[in-house]
Amino acid sequence: MKKTVCLIGRPNVGKSTLFNRLIKEKKAIIMDEPGITRDRIYGNVTYNNKTFLLIDTGGITFEKGNFNEDIKMQAELAIDESDVIIYLVDGKEAITSDDIEIRNLLMRFNKKVIVAVNKIDNDLLTNEVFNFYELGFEKVIGISAAHNLGINDLLSEVTSDFNENVNEVSSYPRISLIGRPNVGKSSLVNALLNEERSIVSDVAGTTRDSIDTNFNYDGNTYTLVDTAGMRKKGRIYENVEKYSLIRSLKAIDNSDVCVLVIDASEGIIEHDKHIASYAIEAGKGLVLCVNKWDTIENSDTAIKEWKQKIKFEFQFIPYVNTVFLSAKTKKRIHTLMPEVLTAYENNHKTIQTSLLNDCIVDAVSLHEPPSYKGKRLKILFVSQTASNPPKFTFNVNSKNLVHFSYKRYLENKIRESFDLTGTPIVFQFKNRSDK
Repeated sequence: MKKTVCLIGRPNVGKSTLFNRLIKEKKAIIMDEPGITRDRIYGNVTYNNKTFLLIDTGGITFEKGNFNEDIKMQAELAIDESDVIIYLVDGKEAITSDDIEIRNLLMRFNKKVIVAVNKIDNDLLTNEVFNFYELGFEKVIGISAAHNLGINDLLSEVTSDFNENVNEVSSYPRISLIGRPNVGKSSLVNALLNEERSIVSDVAGTTRDSIDTNFNYDGNTYTLVDTAGMRKKGRIYENVEKYSLIRSLKAIDNSDVCVLVIDASEGIIEHDKHIASYAIEAGKGLVLCVNKWDTIENSDTAIKEWKQKIKFEFQFIPYVNTVFLSAKTKKRIHTLMPEVLTAYENNHKTIQTSLLNDCIVDAVSLHEPPSYKGKRLKILFVSQTASNPPKFTFNVNSKNLVHFSYKRYLENKIRESFDLTGTPIVFQFKNRSDK
């Protein structure tokens, strides 16, 4: 399973800048105003063939108000779930009382901590690094996130105990049940397995670790993953569901298909959409599962209403199907696996090149690309260059002429021609001169 690393520190020490440097994209919001990053942000980092999940946390301050308690709770959750902590401090400032308080917080967790002294961007500041040994941690490294100095030294230390990327998971297709706490994931596992394999409780956070179970369906073997409870019972913390993604992210990363479980009695909330978006960004097959259908009155009428809600709330994934069931009573439980298998098969689908080009030729003849400054996009050739998820590479005269609306049009035409239900697809545009 992929290792987890989190960035911890007070506001405005450069965590978001370092986060973007490490994941090699501008994902975190960077502003000079302290406290901009209030929610954790996630990204994957690879260094020397070692990949880990990186979490950017909000800046911790011990003053009251302004989301401080909320930020402190989500930071503690990130620390608790991480293998290594990067404790970022400002090398241009003396150690503050907040730095000391964060040190005290970190000392309560038995985790590897590396102090990264940021903003060491010239030789005159190099000696300032030694002042931060006063915090009491063995590993102290001077860096400049903005100028890309000392980053390799930091990554070498972070990954020194990590193994190189290996396939540590089952060779069978993996189906992960993901979702908020207490939506019925463990009950759904038991219903699918037809036995009490997982502990079921009404207390959110009962499932402490990911549980992998191989099972047979229609003559084939699959691995079912009940994602770990997104809060640890008795440890972490009331009212932090919006920060409860770390273990789901780990499960998503090692899955073929994700089943997003939604509580019919509570309805759809924003966090459900966030979890779905992570599965799609990871390129996984996806099925929406509305559980606890036994709590809904007039269920036949309610399905029509729910379908309209899902169409509106999940309009960014219109190609994902939804099932309505009750894990408790097993009503409609038979509808789930066929949709899971459809998502899996389509996620691994390979489309014949000639058929793909015929589809695109027809699409262009029906609707030409818009012109820009007298130039028009020309699609010369299309091929599928990967699966899981399907990736289509377009050879064009100029990729700068590709408008997002025309890209969406091409995706719709491909989906009309080929069944890609339940899976995202990836487009790549290459100039004919590109290698």
